[in-house]
Amino acid sequence: MPDDGMRLLTGPDVEPLLRAAVEHQGGTLKSWSLDHVDAAPEHSTTATYVASVQWPHGERSELLGVSARTGELSASDARAEIFDDGNRKVAVWLYPHDPDLAGLPTAAYPERMAETLNAGGVLPRPVSASDLTLTMIGYRPRRRAVVKVVVDDPREVFFVKVLRERLFADVHGKHTMLREAGVPAPEVALATNDHLLVLRELPGIGMAKALFEPGDPCTPEELIEVLDSMPQAVTTLERRPPWADAVGHYAKMVAATMPELDEELGWMAEQITAGLARYPAGNEPTHGDFHEGQLRTSGGRLVGVLDVDTIGPGRRADDLACLIGHLSTIQRMNQAQEAKVRELLSRWVPVFDKRVDPVELRLRAAAVVISLATGPYRGQEPNWQVQTRQMVRSAGALVRQVVR
Repeated sequence: MPDDGMRLLTGPDVEPLLRAAVEHQGGTLKSWSLDHVDAAPEHSTTATYVASVQWPHGERSELLGVSARTGELSASDARAEIFDDGNRKVAVWLYPHDPDLAGLPTAAYPERMAETLNAGGVLPRPVSASDLTLTMIGYRPRRRAVVKVVVDDPREVFFVKVLRERLFADVHGKHTMLREAGVPAPEVALATNDHLLVLRELPGIGMAKALFEPGDPCTPEELIEVLDSMPQAVTTLERRPPWADAVGHYAKMVAATMPELDEELGWMAEQITAGLARYPAGNEPTHGDFHEGQLRTSGGRLVGVLDVDTIGPGRRADDLACLIGHLSTIQRMNQAQEAKVRELLSRWVPVFDKRVDPVELRLRAAAVVISLATGPYRGQEPNWQVQTRQMVRSAGALVRQVVR
């Protein structure tokens, strides 16, 4: 099996590499811990590490990133520091200097963010770094990042998408397409030369929070309606493979970290692939990653849809299955919250069943759950084994509803 770097980057043997990388920057590594792992089995591994580093000006916590590949390093790897131990080359960088996200240093520092907002005329008055509060909402090394920017007095909120160069124009165009069609996607306040999209905050609160407020966050009919309101032009975009197409890949990723689940995952992947073989690719406008984290609600109504980067042609069942899969795997709920989500699903799924094929819906939802089961290990959560088992059980329950 090709050496994809997983063993090196997730084990103790990575320490000399981290130490050398820090020393190359003029610091001394005091301690480190694995923070996040992104793996493409048999191809590549990228990992990040939280490190305590002693610099000439004092000690501080840093985030280090390392990428290893089975073959030659990529062109963008050259924008990182390359280290060679005689057996393999790896690319190493110090956050925020991600080799694939040119705009991350701008989005990470208040001074640079203030300069960017001022130069773009985003606000009615100039702002300084002291007027801004930046919060990293999500960072997938070498893939994307989202930073929340809060401007004080008067308060305005923006979300800054940090994108790879090759995706920037496409994502910008998708936001424009949906806004012009009346779909409640975020407004682009500014697009920058270093591939940042500055988006204005949508009204309402996130459905992920609204789920646990009194009452329903919205109706299931509204969820279907907002998807069906997307313009036909969406079907002319590049097709994004549905989650189910890669269920075998995700099953292997989960089994690689928990071999005792290999047989169950293999069975589910076979059943999902065989069961979905009779459905064509579909040509409906789809969101592509439709779940509670992407939705805004207010007063029991759906008022906004986020992260439209993934829109394209597909099957409505994929969007609704994605939502079911995510709702079925919410972590760290108390008993009352678990009961509410179960009750909500018991009312919403029958409505979805009237819009799409019920068998297809459950098989696709199970595939989404299996893809999500890679998350606890990738995020190095303390009880990732327990969370992973729970997710695999959820996927199995969905499959067994329609496969005898």
